[in-house]
Amino acid sequence: MQREELGDLLAFMVVAEEKSFTKAAARLGMSQSSLSLIMKRLESRLGIRLLTRTTRSVAPTNAGEQLLFALGPAFGAIDAQLSRLSDFRDKPAGNFRITAGQHAIDTILWPKLSKLLVEYPDIKVELNAESALTDIVAERFDAGVRLGDQVEKDMIAVRIGPPARMIVVAAPSCFQDQPRPSTPQELAAHRCINLRLPSYGGFYAWEFSRDGHDVRVRVDGQVAFNGVPQLVRATLDGFGLAFIHEDTVRQYLDNGQLVQVLAEWTPPFPGYHLYYPSRRHPSPAFTMLVDALRHYD
Repeated sequence: MQREELGDLLAFMVVAEEKSFTKAAARLGMSQSSLSLIMKRLESRLGIRLLTRTTRSVAPTNAGEQLLFALGPAFGAIDAQLSRLSDFRDKPAGNFRITAGQHAIDTILWPKLSKLLVEYPDIKVELNAESALTDIVAERFDAGVRLGDQVEKDMIAVRIGPPARMIVVAAPSCFQDQPRPSTPQELAAHRCINLRLPSYGGFYAWEFSRDGHDVRVRVDGQVAFNGVPQLVRATLDGFGLAFIHEDTVRQYLDNGQLVQVLAEWTPPFPGYHLYYPSRRHPSPAFTMLVDALRHYD
């Protein structure tokens, strides 16, 4: 295979993954017109259409899907081999893509990685904020970060944070005209603030546990958000009760702007874990990254 042909196949794979010539061209660092010519050249050489183009989208044909399925593991193997070459360098080096929720990035990943990256400038990290559960193999991430009970069993999981806790909080004004709830079921009588997460396909159901008894409650209220900062702001403004990570609102609990309810129903659970495929051959740089993130009691 000629070098040009290999480059054309890589360009096709990026277009098929992005489903957009604009995004693919930006990712490849070339113009859309050049990328379009490459695709036409590849399809002409193979004698078959690989992409279906409309004014709004680009999608692989059946033949394109089959080629994409074959190219993924092949280019993945090349990337893995290139990563292993860094073993021969004097300084740890490598490019790593990690997917995680925004809360994990803000509270765990960036505070730890920022120190590592200053010391090792040849290590490059891309952090992708995503609330949905991501297939890191299919999306070509080196690792992902999720809560301990959400990690697939065939992955290597490394604990990178302390136990976590979701709690119910509200502004004191929410309880001026009605008593505080004593059970999760009593939340139905209160205004609550919903959070919509893509991974749940709708509003997040509040999860409680006490004495081995688990309860999931759907709440209702006047406002809802798909972002935590907005949720916190509305809670501080007295628009209802919210279910949120304890460390996100700890400062407001300490200064009295918020109060906690149903504390006995919200025990701690396994915190954030970094996970990656068990078949991955870790390079010195990746091992160093994992060690920098590892949580010790």
